[in-house]
Amino acid sequence: MTIILAVTERDTSTAIKTLRANGEIPAVVYGPKQEAVHISVVSKEFDKVRKEAGESTIVSLTGLKAPIEVLIKDIDFNPIKQQVAHVDFYAIEQGKEMTTNVALEFIGESPVETGKKGMVNKILHEVEITCLPTDLPSHIDVDLEQLTSLEDRITIKDLKVGKGVTIEADADDTVATVSPLREEVEEEPVEAPDMSAIEVEKKGKAETEEEGDK
Repeated sequence: MTIILAVTERDTSTAIKTLRANGEIPAVVYGPKQEAVHISVVSKEFDKVRKEAGESTIVSLTGLKAPIEVLIKDIDFNPIKQQVAHVDFYAIEQGKEMTTNVALEFIGESPVETGKKGMVNKILHEVEITCLPTDLPSHIDVDLEQLTSLEDRITIKDLKVGKGVTIEADADDTVATVSPLREEVEEEPVEAPDMSAIEVEKKGKAETEEEGDK
């Protein structure tokens, strides 16, 4: 799947503040065979694409001399306004393998959880893969229904990926596992001290001390 995003080549002499005041985000596109090009993109349009594409969907940048297929490589945020401040786009090479991170999407529900015998621990949330741009998946499904007992776990080799996709991790690395639920131990109520008995004890001790002083 390829998403289209309109951009504009920008003059680096234009003040960044001016761009942002006009609702645009400064950005740059570069790659192994792509000379760095400074561009700008409408903030609202980029937000839509970012939510849909993430970092593992090919985006076609239009509005330049020729469309450029890219991945969203890096996003800088304004820590105060929590807005996108700058974007790096990485130009991919058609016909050449690429390596990038892809999110894991957990689907289904473990019978261990539905039976309230244990809880699922999700160890990995993304994996690094290598493939051709045309084979790049938007995500990889992890079926939690495989976890039927407390001894079960899902590993890298259990993941189903498309043809031509290689996961760059050890086949036995754990993706998700199950741990037993902790039993809540009810604490026995602590009895409040008998204040009348304490007062009697204190009074008796005081009388004993007085008799000893005589």
